[in-house]
Amino acid sequence: MSSLAPGLPRPVIQEEPTGCGIASVAAILGKTYAEMRTQAHALGISAADESLWSDTQYVRRMLSNAGVATAADECPFLSWNALPDLALLAIKHHQTEGRNFWHWVVFQRIADQAFVLDSASYLPCNVRQDFEAMQPEWFIEVQLAQQGL
Repeated sequence: MSSLAPGLPRPVIQEEPTGCGIASVAAILGKTYAEMRTQAHALGISAADESLWSDTQYVRRMLSNAGVATAADECPFLSWNALPDLALLAIKHHQTEGRNFWHWVVFQRIADQAFVLDSASYLPCNVRQDFEAMQPEWFIEVQLAQQGL
């Protein structure tokens, strides 16, 4: 997307149908999908486990393992302006047989420019600013600044 400033983080495309959590963490950490998948497997985390997109502990554990803090709780989405500068967002929220599922994306604000890194391989552009098309349910704040990353 040419309107984005140069040097902004780039999205990581998920290589597995349920790999959005792995791809989102990879984007935050500046890793490739393959690198993050290897690290996830070392932690016992696999995209084949559908819990990766129905439980927050997996993305939290991958980030924590890299020394990155996350907020203790999920916060309800109120508005795009109310989001912290870096967050994991749960979009496409739905329930199947009483179990919650969602698609992980990364919200980032740099120099007052907001965008979403979406790992879905079918998108024409994975750096999104079509905020009205996304309907976040809640978010987890990611605290990179405290970690010196």
